[in-house]
Parts: sequence; structure tokens; C-alpha cells
Amino acid sequence: MQRNTKVPMLSRLRSLFSARPAAPAAALPDGQRAYAVGDIHGRADLFAALAQAVDADDTARGGAQTTVVLLGDLIDRGPDSAGVVARARAWQAARTVRVLMGNHEEMFLDSLEKPEVLRHFLRYGGKETVLSYGVDEDAYQAADLTETQALMRAAIPAGDIAFIRAFEDTIALGDYLFVHAGILPDLPLDQQRISDLRWIRQPFLDHPGSHGAVVVHGHTIFKQPDVRHNRIGIDTGAYETGVLTALGLEGATRWLIEARMEDGAVRVAQRSIS
Repeated sequence: MQRNTKVPMLSRLRSLFSARPAAPAAALPDGQRAYAVGDIHGRADLFAALAQAVDADDTARGGAQTTVVLLGDLIDRGPDSAGVVARARAWQAARTVRVLMGNHEEMFLDSLEKPEVLRHFLRYGGKETVLSYGVDEDAYQAADLTETQALMRAAIPAGDIAFIRAFEDTIALGDYLFVHAGILPDLPLDQQRISDLRWIRQPFLDHPGSHGAVVVHGHTIFKQPDVRHNRIGIDTGAYETGVLTALGLEGATRWLIEARMEDGAVRVAQRSIS
């Protein structure tokens, strides 16, 4: 009896042509290291602990060209936005720290000139920012919008405003793209709208395809860092959860550093991720 060899042969051919090499892992160029810090939102206590942990981790890993990226939304909601801005400025003076413009920084800057934006800004965490700069709460409560703008201009140092105005929209390092909120899928980077970079959620979050780079972002809160093949979200809701997260990157290696408020004390932990 003659054996039928056609089916096994066809199966092997299908396997041969359907097998594709795995896409290379996203990586930074040799000699580079990066840390991305999620949305801080006025949690100066968590930020101080996390910055110290990043500095210690960077030193322990040895020499590299290291960039720290703050993903935006340093201010609002939490109790000490002024303290966060001061620490970010000091950190930037001591090492390479680049900062992205978040939607809350956008509202803050616009609110200094536009009363209609100020009303929205104050409703979504801006009140805490204003008070953190030492504005008297009774004076704040009695002020109308024009008066509130005057209180802000008098209390907030010009250097802090200039610092925030200099925040960036995108940062590209190796195979990673750092943005505050995300990007509009299938649109070239040079055609992205600023509003999407600072505000987008969908269709970015559920987009299954490649973005051409792994997008590291904040803006949308996750209980745990959301690590996907095309994006990594590290906003863990510091102002309400008490957890501030940093992502470390070197070569194709990734790790997390988390500052967490537990029983009235800030504790820092570190773990590897794929």
C-alpha cells in the first residue's frame, strides 16, 4: 500500500512559511539608561523617596548615560505641588531630568490668563496647587476668578512658571517613546496633535498594533503598571493610592521602583518585569 505523504509535507511547508522570527525586544542603545516616573500629582513625600531610590539604583548599576523622564502631571490633586516642582527643579540641576507636559500643567498655564480655564483647573485639583504655594485659604475662598489669578501670580514664583513652560511634548530614546497620555494610533509622530499627547485615552489604550516604538505613558491610572507589547502605562494613582511608580530601562532589561505609603511611612520596593 502506498503511503500518502502529501498531507505531512503540506503541513511542514505551512509551518515553514507561517513561522516568523520573534520581533526583537525594545531596547535602549548600549551605554544608555533611563528612568520614567509616573504622574506625581502633588505627592512630594512619595516623589522624594522615589527620587532617592532612583539615584541609588543608578549608582549601583554603574556608569551609563542616564536620563530621567518625568511623564507629566507633577501638580494638582495632591497636597504639595509646590514641593514637587521645587524637588523636580533641584533634581534637574543635579542630573539629566527631562519633563513632559501633562494635561494638568497645560490647564495650570492657561488658567493664569483665561478665567474659563481657571474654573476648570480649580475644580480638578488646582485648588490644592494654589494653596500649596502659601495662598491663604480664607482669601482664596473669598476671591472671584480674577482675584484668584492675582493671588496665584503673587504667590507662584516666576521661576516655577518658566520651568513648567519648558516642559516637552515627546521624548524618544532608543526603541521607546515617552509621552504623557499616549498617541493617536497609525498617525506619524510628526503629525500628532498636542491635545492627544496630553489627553488621549481611547483608541490608544486598546490599540493592538505596533506604534513603531514602545510608548511609555502616564495619565490613565492602573492598579498595577500596565505592560503591553506596544505600550507601558505607569500611572498608579499616587494622589489617591499612595503608590508612585518609576520604570527603569537599560538595553532590553526593564524593572520597576515603587514608593508606597504604608502605615504612615513611605517604603520603596523594586522588581523586574518582562
